Amino acid sequence: MAIIAMREALRQALDEEMTRDENVLLMGEEVAQYNGAYKVSKGLWEKYGDKRVIDTPITELGFTGVAVGAASVGLRPVVEWMTFQFGLLAIDQIINNAAKLRHMSGGQLKVPMVVRGPNGPAEFLSSQHSQSFASYFMHIPGIKVVAPSTPYDAKGLLKTAIRDDNPVIFLEAEMYYGWTGEVPEEEYTIPFGKAAIRREGEHVTLVSFSKPMKMLEEAAEELAKEGISAEVIDIRSIRPLDEETIFGSVRKTNHVVVVDEAWPQASVGSHISGLISAKCFDDLDAPVEFVSSEDVPMPYNHTLELEVQPTVAKIVAAAKKTLYREG
Repeated sequence: MAIIAMREALRQALDEEMTRDENVLLMGEEVAQYNGAYKVSKGLWEKYGDKRVIDTPITELGFTGVAVGAASVGLRPVVEWMTFQFGLLAIDQIINNAAKLRHMSGGQLKVPMVVRGPNGPAEFLSSQHSQSFASYFMHIPGIKVVAPSTPYDAKGLLKTAIRDDNPVIFLEAEMYYGWTGEVPEEEYTIPFGKAAIRREGEHVTLVSFSKPMKMLEEAAEELAKEGISAEVIDIRSIRPLDEETIFGSVRKTNHVVVVDEAWPQASVGSHISGLISAKCFDDLDAPVEFVSSEDVPMPYNHTLELEVQPTVAKIVAAAKKTLYREG
């Protein structure tokens, strides 16, 4: 099986879907001749031309609205936001049009579009360019939200997203485009609403998605050195959410740590923590531990920048706390 980088897995998904369906097109800032800010669209403009790989001005509200219109008349646009930080300018098109047109038209209109790009904390980008907005989109009925953490999942989930007849928010991470992993050459897709168990364990469950998954796996290794067996759950599909897999693991281990690199209030992590507390209360031997970003704008100072985010050490400490083994 080939080992490729995350950006190549995403590019393969786009390429294969554009070959399979001539209605699929890609649009965004610098996606054509420049091959995308993170080189995800490398070579696609040369292969598919100006009508299907479209450079746009720096006008997120405008070109996202164009994509909503294109999707409602039968095309399948993939919108690349250079970063979800810029995508806030277009959130009106997502909330008030993409998410609602199918409902408001009684099913006469469908909006099969994907909005993808980097989301979440990066490095040296300060408080306006280093934020996680997953919960903004998870909140909205009418759209689906996914966030892969491996090249395999990135390709399979993006192909599923492009084929879906509903708008899909596809959250990538700025820091992981160079991460590598095994991706098969044969055709495959991954269904939404199905979490992945990355590691089997029996003492504590660790739950997260996207970039923090690497920290969870490192934390599980650290815990294993102390005889603590951690089960690692990658939800990867935020909406719909695979509650069954999460709850099944919690009912097995009776201890859980939820990790989210967003701010703590009204986040994906706080939502999952609340669900577990409400629906697995009798199975828990300790309160749910939640590791998130500190509740402050991202500092520019690199030491502080790293300090406010989840870390392996914080996850290990939270796991030991829920097992009453701290110190």
